[in-house]
Order: sequence, then structure tokens, then C-alpha cells
Amino acid sequence: MPFVRRNGRPGLIGLAARTAVVAGTASAVNGAVVRHQAGRAAEAAQPVAIPPAPEQYPPAAPPQQLTVAAPAAPVDIVAKLQQLGDMRAQGLLSDPEFELAKRQLLGN
Repeated sequence: MPFVRRNGRPGLIGLAARTAVVAGTASAVNGAVVRHQAGRAAEAAQPVAIPPAPEQYPPAAPPQQLTVAAPAAPVDIVAKLQQLGDMRAQGLLSDPEFELAKRQLLGN
């Protein structure tokens, strides 16, 4: 049978095909909407993390006092050298001990 082209309204097969496409599209869209709504409902059903009450926090450490060391008093080198000289004159220091103490004081 030769193919006859019809003008005007679609035939029975064309009408059935169009109905199937429309129904399939509607079904797919409906499924997507249902999945989306189910996902939103699941998100809403998840418990929200609530921070613990303040009494459950560990106690705060007391603030520590900062201790600042007082600056070292400047060493009066001349007075120390005189004291070492007096100790040597009194015989409390020998000459090598005096020289060693003097070098340590002067940083040599």
C-alpha cells in the first residue's frame, strides 16, 4: 500500500503518539516535583544542631597576671672596680683573682 499523505487533522496513530508524549512529559515533570518536595521535607525533618547550654561549657580559665621583670639596675662599673681594688688591698683577693674579676666586670 502506498503512503498517502493527509492534509488537515492527524490520523489515529499521530493522535495516539502525541498523547503518549504529553502524558510521558507530564509524568516525568510530576516525578521531578515529587522528588524535589521529598528532598525539602527530608531537609526540614533533620534535627538542627543546638549549641549546649552555657552551664555545659567548661569553666573559663581565670585571666593570668602578666609579670614584667623590672629593668636591671645599671651596674656602676667604677664603684665595682673600686670595691675590687679595696678587696685586693685588704688581701681578700689575690692579683690573679682581681684581674679575673676585673675582666669579667668589663666583659673582656
